[in-house]
Amino acid sequence: MKSFTHEHKHLIIGFSIVGSVIVTLAAYSLIRMNMLSTRINDLSMSIVALNSNLASTTAALQSTIEQTHTSLSSALSAEQQHVGTIQQQLGGFQNQVGTLSGTLTTLQKLAQTDPELLKKYSKVYFLNENYVPDHLSEIPKSYQYSDNKQLLIQTNVLPHLEAMINDASSTGVMLYTFSAYRSFAEQRALKGEYTMTYGAGTANSFSADQGYSEHQLGTAVDMITPGLGGVLEDTFDGTKAYQWMLNNAYKYGFELSYPKNNGYYVYEPWHWRFVGIKLASYLHDNKLNFYDLDQRTIDTYLVNIWD
Repeated sequence: MKSFTHEHKHLIIGFSIVGSVIVTLAAYSLIRMNMLSTRINDLSMSIVALNSNLASTTAALQSTIEQTHTSLSSALSAEQQHVGTIQQQLGGFQNQVGTLSGTLTTLQKLAQTDPELLKKYSKVYFLNENYVPDHLSEIPKSYQYSDNKQLLIQTNVLPHLEAMINDASSTGVMLYTFSAYRSFAEQRALKGEYTMTYGAGTANSFSADQGYSEHQLGTAVDMITPGLGGVLEDTFDGTKAYQWMLNNAYKYGFELSYPKNNGYYVYEPWHWRFVGIKLASYLHDNKLNFYDLDQRTIDTYLVNIWD
């Protein structure tokens, strides 16, 4: 009995110790759980705070980005407007430069062009005895009606004359140059012969005095075609050559100086003057005569006479 009681005590003590350990462990676990719970709560609060800060920072950053974008857009727009203004100013400047360049080119061309070339010399303007075209070239014999004399013409006119005669020939029309440049002295001698032969009144109706002849300019030619006996007559206007010239001479810069009913001389269907393609075309298209125009209007075509 004593033995049982002693063992029983030992069991009770053992159970007590185990119970104490269990209680201790349970208490420790509870404390540990409370600590973990507190830590978790703290972490949760930190996360909430971080999320709140992150949201605020993100909103602030988004606002800053939007403001920066707006500012950059405004700055870019202003810069584009500024660039546009500069381009407009540059365009205006370039236009001014172009205008000045064009004006300079025009002035240079005029400075190099004989101002007498488009004057109305038939009883209007006077060329003195010292006037001679700046450049004269001989018309090739193949373009002359007679090869027994030298015919001269203003050098820049010669290519136009040759082209006209060649193109007429290609259509079966034969054109030749009968006379061209005449000096002041030659015109005086010719007028003297006509006056002696026909009398002053008649001579004045078809022949210019010296200094008033278009031939002295070196840009006028008398044209002829075979079949007229080698003389300049009104019957030239009944030939295919004359009709061809009426329809085409302007393309080469020539115009008929003295058509029917002109106020200067008798009708001269053979007498053609080079005035430049631009002016000749204008006269042809508007059915006008050179002497119908005001001199100031004619002078505006001087710069283009060789174009």
